[in-house]
Order: sequence, then C-alpha cells, then structure tokens
Amino acid sequence: MDAGALHRAVITQKEKANRFRALHHAPGAFIIPNPWDIGSARLLAGLGFPALATSSAAAAAAQGKRDHGLTRDEALADAGLIGGATDLPVSADLGKGFGDAPEDVAETIRRAASAGLVGCTIEDSTGNPDSPLYPEQLAIERIAAAVEAARALPFTFMLTARAHNFLYHNPDLDETIRRLQAFEKAGADVLFAPGLPDIDTVRAVCAAISKPFNFMAGIPKKSFPAAELAAAGVKRISLATSLYRASMTGLLNAAREVKELGTFSFLGPSVTTADLNKLMGI
Repeated sequence: MDAGALHRAVITQKEKANRFRALHHAPGAFIIPNPWDIGSARLLAGLGFPALATSSAAAAAAQGKRDHGLTRDEALADAGLIGGATDLPVSADLGKGFGDAPEDVAETIRRAASAGLVGCTIEDSTGNPDSPLYPEQLAIERIAAAVEAARALPFTFMLTARAHNFLYHNPDLDETIRRLQAFEKAGADVLFAPGLPDIDTVRAVCAAISKPFNFMAGIPKKSFPAAELAAAGVKRISLATSLYRASMTGLLNAAREVKELGTFSFLGPSVTTADLNKLMGI
C-alpha cells in the first residue's frame, strides 16, 4: 500500500464528518468542487480543495444518461467510489431522494451514510414538468424525515435542503425564502437555492436564514466571484456540472481538430500524464 492509500485508510467516516462540519463554521466561504469519477476526485484533492461533492448530472452523463437517470443504487455506488477515492469529506447530490414519500428520502439518507458519505443534498423538485415543485408542506415533511434519519446516525451527517423555485418559470423570491426558512426550522444543516440571478438576491437570501448557505456556480451570467459571494453571506460554493462540462469541452475541441483538420495543436497546452499522476498521488 502506498503512503497516500495508507493515509486514506486511517481517515474514518466520523473524522471526515467532523472536518466537513468544521468547514461550515470556519470564517469565510469555501469552494466544494464536483468530481464525477475517482480520477477527477483525486485531481481535485491534489489541488488542495478541502471537500468534494458529487453532481447528479455529471455522474449520469459520465454513464451516458440524463440527469437523474441513475437509480439509487447506481448513484450511491458512484458516490461511494468518489467518497473512498481520497481522504476528503464527500457530500452527494441525491436529487429528490429517489422517491416522493418522506420515508423514501429517509431511506436514501441511511443508504448514503452506509456508502461512506458524510452529507448530501435533497431538493424540492418533483421531476414532473407539469408540477415541478412538491407542495410546500410535503417538501418540508421530506426534509424533516431526512433530518431525523441523519440525526440517528453515529456521526454528524450534513443535510442540505434545496429550494428550486428559481430554476422554473415565474421564480418567486418570497417563496424561495419561505421554503428555505421552513427547511431550516425542520433541521437542515445547510440551505441551497440554485439559480439566484444576482448578488442582491443572494444577499437577501443569506440575510433571511441563519444556517450556512450553498451557492451553485455554473450557470452563465449567474455565477459570481467567490469574494463577492462570501461578502454577500455565502458559506459554501459548489460548481454543479461545470467542471465536467469544461472537461468535455476540451475533449470535443481536441477531437474536432483532429477529425476536421488532421492537426494536433491541442497537445501543446495539454497537461502531461506525469503531472496528472503526481496530482492524483499515483
């Protein structure tokens, strides 16, 4: 066993969980990037990020499926590989919790913990375009069930509740804040509202809650510098599918050059295999 693997082997899930919680209470904001496999997880760890989060869309795309196209078993198996790839704490994007009923969500939390994760996000999106958000009371009950399952675990599991109002037509700031406040009251550790359009809205949301807020960078013209987000009250900044898309952009640009021009200029700025291996600790 190499030194890196040995070090990873002695980091317990409880230790990772304690590290993750501490990040949410330290001064300033931290960035939590979103790998999609073991290699990308180790590269991000090698760059010095303090924690990692999976992306449901990136995980699905890496297996040739649309967002939320993985089953619960598939998603947790993938997240578990990422969780075991480094000694960093890992939180998983688990969509709506793989079921509509509160107990479905609670079971997903228990299985996430069994997969080695120390946190996850649960959203209030239904997946039904005709009725994209759960009714508010059911959304709250789902988060409350997730919190109850998390609190029953033998370590601190960080439950993030997501309000998706701003991802659909006619977004309503008051409704988003009301849902976030209700999720906070239900016991969520972190609050999350993707798609906020500007810094003023981010500031308003952060001022309305007392728990750490996760801002999602990755939407063009709705992604702001980390310093501005921190000044607005954001504690955690996730990147959604943006790193996966950036990687696929590089692949497509290189492949198109080769196919259409028969040239290989992409090789010049490319990172070397030796450098990749060094960052991954292999």
